[in-house]
Amino acid sequence: MSIPKRSSAPGTYFVTTGCWNKKSIFQVTRNADLFLDVLNSYRKHFLLHGFVVMPDHVHLLLTPLDITLERTMQYIKGGFSFRLSKELGIKMEVWQRGFIDHRIRNQADFQTRLNYIHQNPIRAGLADQESRYAYSSACGQWTMDPLRLASAAKAAI
Repeated sequence: MSIPKRSSAPGTYFVTTGCWNKKSIFQVTRNADLFLDVLNSYRKHFLLHGFVVMPDHVHLLLTPLDITLERTMQYIKGGFSFRLSKELGIKMEVWQRGFIDHRIRNQADFQTRLNYIHQNPIRAGLADQESRYAYSSACGQWTMDPLRLASAAKAAI
């Protein structure tokens, strides 16, 4: 089955990507920490509005800046795979092919997706409150970029 073509239209996206064969790669704390380090290392290329790292998948809410969404995900997924191998000596398939994206249409859509991200660990039984899951933007440990609805950024949504 071929991967569908994507438009590289600027905008804000809700993105989901899963681990190879649904393996719980991020159940291991050092792997989840490394992923967050990789995610933060590429933030010069995108605005990060929200995220959650689940044991076998990741949800991101982001706005690419100077590169396409496809390139953004290539940096994040490829960067993590490379560093997992180089720094932790783990040589294995990490990611399923591709990713699922949803272009954010308006502020209500943005808030719905952000709520989904923050509720994901609760629905999965990993936390009893949003703020108690360390691998989510809801925990308050991470600085998120605000959604820009003015001028050029408004056109991008």
